[in-house]
Amino acid sequence: MTILISSAGESPELWRDALAANLPDETIVLSPDEDEASRIDYAVVWQQPRGILARLPGLKAIFSLGAGVDHVLSDPTLPDVPVVRIVAEDLTNRMSEYVVWRVLDHMRQGRLYREQQTAALWRDRSQPAAAAVSVGILGLGELGRDAARKLQALGFKVLGWSRTQRAIDGIETYSGRDGLTACLAASDIVVVLLPLTDETRGLIDDSFLSALKQRTPLGGPVLINAGRGGLQSDDAILSALNDGRLMEASLDVFEQEPLPASSALWAHPRVFVTPHVAASSDPVALSALIARQIVRHKAGESLVGVVDRSAGY
Repeated sequence: MTILISSAGESPELWRDALAANLPDETIVLSPDEDEASRIDYAVVWQQPRGILARLPGLKAIFSLGAGVDHVLSDPTLPDVPVVRIVAEDLTNRMSEYVVWRVLDHMRQGRLYREQQTAALWRDRSQPAAAAVSVGILGLGELGRDAARKLQALGFKVLGWSRTQRAIDGIETYSGRDGLTACLAASDIVVVLLPLTDETRGLIDDSFLSALKQRTPLGGPVLINAGRGGLQSDDAILSALNDGRLMEASLDVFEQEPLPASSALWAHPRVFVTPHVAASSDPVALSALIARQIVRHKAGESLVGVVDRSAGY
């Protein structure tokens, strides 16, 4: 059995070595020649070059090195084989850690206290209790549900929105276009964990930002996007920050990545920027999961986490 690793992100050698540790008897290649390409059974990819997977006639399945699969599905030459997304406790925990970190930082006036430290200013700032703050989570998949449970445990009032209706104990849920407007109007902090699909592309636009709840215990609405950069308009976010519709934003993803040095988001005083690291994939933790999937599939068992191509996730 031969496995291809094609990653435009972190060094693919790390993934090769981690996967080889779990599949020591299998051949793992990074840049296959024509003969090797004909023998590849599985592909493990992140932002793979377009067309590379179409050149693998024996391909049985494609594994994404992350929770998102838009980078795989965007290839128009994608072969008709199962695409598998990663469902991993490590990845889920990392995303929830990021969400809780940013929600708490905004609630506890982190930006203002950092500014005061720079100015050597000793001043108490109003900080609402978690129970007084509503957090709306857009996207109620594995990542969204886990973040919701952990925010609930801290006392926040958690709301949720998804494309289709979902019932979650203790969480008021919304769905559909009208439900999105209602969720935004009821949330002090909006956390976006949606996949990037044809329906969600460009969702965070002027209309979206104008629908945010304006009177909040924090002094204004807060946006946290740790989903995909294609969900948002960077310019729309800047405009909303500058005209007062948006008080603060934590952004881990952007329309163009890496975020250009010329972007005004870097220097905006009310924006917190991280370089798409909210839930970085750990080669050691995730390779073990991929290896188990490959072994089971080779033995005739079904794959877990197969993507619905029509839905995009």
